[in-house]
Amino acid sequence: MYKQLLNVIFLLSLSYLCNAQPPQGGMPPRDFAKVEALKTAFITNELNLTVDEAQRFWPVYNAYLKELKDTRKEKMNDELAFEEAALAIKKKYRPEFKKILNDEARVNKLFSLEHKFRDALRKEMERRMQMRNQRMNGGNGRMQPPPAGGF
Repeated sequence: MYKQLLNVIFLLSLSYLCNAQPPQGGMPPRDFAKVEALKTAFITNELNLTVDEAQRFWPVYNAYLKELKDTRKEKMNDELAFEEAALAIKKKYRPEFKKILNDEARVNKLFSLEHKFRDALRKEMERRMQMRNQRMNGGNGRMQPPPAGGF
């Protein structure tokens, strides 16, 4: 029951996030917080984290992400060096995640969930862009009103 509720909340949140159209310059900063909240809900749900596990997991995961982000900034122009450093970071945090998640399979699933979430987010953004483009009127740049009943 709890897992189903989390799934519903996640899907509703995802649809809400993707419903808003960003300005021409890209996604506004406040939307990054929404994406992070969706990612948190997604990972919590997919890993079936208990309350105790979640309290121990998220600080470690956030430190892991910060280290990856800092490494990306340092090695911005050298993709191979970044990939090597990212692998080293994953190996460094793997034992810490295993202590919290108590299972090697759940740790492996965590690393694959990051890709799964990004793919789902990208597909949703592409779907929304396609819907937006379909509403364009014959190339004159004027938007058609959304269909009756909203999205």
